[in-house]
Amino acid sequence: MKAIARDIFERLRNGETINPNDPQIHELREASYATKELLLQMNNSSDAEKIRMILSQITKTQIDENTTVFTPLYINYGKHLSIGKNVFINFDCTFLTLGGITIEDNVLIAPKVSLLSEGHPVAINQRHSLVPGHIHIKKNAWIGANATILPGVTIGENSIVAAGAVVSKNVPDNTIVGGIPAKFIKTINDN
Repeated sequence: MKAIARDIFERLRNGETINPNDPQIHELREASYATKELLLQMNNSSDAEKIRMILSQITKTQIDENTTVFTPLYINYGKHLSIGKNVFINFDCTFLTLGGITIEDNVLIAPKVSLLSEGHPVAINQRHSLVPGHIHIKKNAWIGANATILPGVTIGENSIVAAGAVVSKNVPDNTIVGGIPAKFIKTINDN
């Protein structure tokens, strides 16, 4: 008896690398175009409630009334995106969500931040495969302008990612990191 193939989105969310010849690969593009239709409506609105309503449709979750999103926001899928309460997302951010992105409560995300939960292998003969890695941004974190968070990274509670940083490794709680690649700058002491 042949096993039933799991859904490609479930496999990505579980960290499975997807080969470009996967029989379900077309579903990724179809889902992205469906998300893009909703993004066109959301990104052309200046009504905070309407933006949250459309973002709720994209993520298939309820976006908290105290969460603020300044558009435009670019998302390729959305259903693997979880946004907590009292989150602020500034203009012109890009979230690639196939690997999953969790944004906890009270997070601040500055303009032009990229959260990239998917990438590709280094090996040339495998480069068209899709490698997911869940991104987790914990409570009270602040991601500075034009920072990039790469697949599989956790940003610790209360931590700060400096503007322009490229984060490829986990950031501990109560830490400031910056640079390319991001490195430890200092520990945050609550005064």
